[in-house]
Amino acid sequence: MFSKLIVHRIGNKINGEALNLATSPLELDEGMDETLMDFFMKGFKSDEQFQFYSDSYLEHNAVYSAANQIFKDPSSFVESSELIATHLFEAAQNPRIQGGDLFVCYFERDQEDETSVAKIGIFKTENKLPFLKIHSLEEPFELEKDYGIGLTKLDKGCVIYNVDSELGYAVSVLDQNKNGDEYYWFEDFLKVKQRSDAYFHTQETLSVYKDFVTKQLPQEFEISKADQADFLNKSISFFKDREEFVFEDFTATVLEDQNVIESFVNFKTDYEQDLQVSIAEDFVINESAVKKNARYFKSVIKLDKNFHIYVHGDRKLIETGQDEKGKYYRLYFEEEK
Repeated sequence: MFSKLIVHRIGNKINGEALNLATSPLELDEGMDETLMDFFMKGFKSDEQFQFYSDSYLEHNAVYSAANQIFKDPSSFVESSELIATHLFEAAQNPRIQGGDLFVCYFERDQEDETSVAKIGIFKTENKLPFLKIHSLEEPFELEKDYGIGLTKLDKGCVIYNVDSELGYAVSVLDQNKNGDEYYWFEDFLKVKQRSDAYFHTQETLSVYKDFVTKQLPQEFEISKADQADFLNKSISFFKDREEFVFEDFTATVLEDQNVIESFVNFKTDYEQDLQVSIAEDFVINESAVKKNARYFKSVIKLDKNFHIYVHGDRKLIETGQDEKGKYYRLYFEEEK
């Protein structure tokens, strides 16, 4: 649970709203502690992680610097949380950004768990929801309408893990209320980029391969839509069935043809140069990244405006041809469901 928790009120300075800083942490009873913990953490379901960066020195990243100070000296928590709140207040450069309450939390390392690390949570609530209060001390009962923080969805948040400090820490980030400004939380405030970990390499390999099959492959080789669907199906099956990715094993199993493999190698190199990323050729496959990206590997053959063929399995059960009526696909199956 929380070792320290403080809340600051953050307005939008563009709209003339104020910044109100608290001077001491909150005191919570056990029930409230558990309620807030569930509210803050339940939205972080992805394995995708980020790290702080700076265009110059990492210490110039305001949130990184404040978090670094808290990890080194937890007694600086209040002062460092004020720096974080002030930086967020200054980061609002769009009148559409909503003000709200900023919770800054510190979680000490669990001494009984060798895998545990200290963490810092930064959570912002923006949307106020209406609710009714019933005053029942005297009859007749009275109803009063009020507004407060709904506990179903956190608007914005990040959790900073005390690992790899020299690389910008490991950071989980959540933004479920962009307010028309997608850069405000990730870039203007936190200034983070995706970590080069198993999730990243799994995601990027799937992405570059999908682009290759759908864009580059038809330009270089005579390939049907059914063959493209087969390539996509075999690739996602490879990732689902294996624990580790080995580039040579993948290309030999999925692409097979040496000319196609060489084309993919060149495409991957150009992809990395264009996006200025480096994708590993050997890594542990991240199941969460596979699951997230599998939805984009739908193998659909669209035939004019009349039919869509969804291909899930054996390419050999699909034949193509042409007769006096036009082009056709012939599908073989054992059971109709």
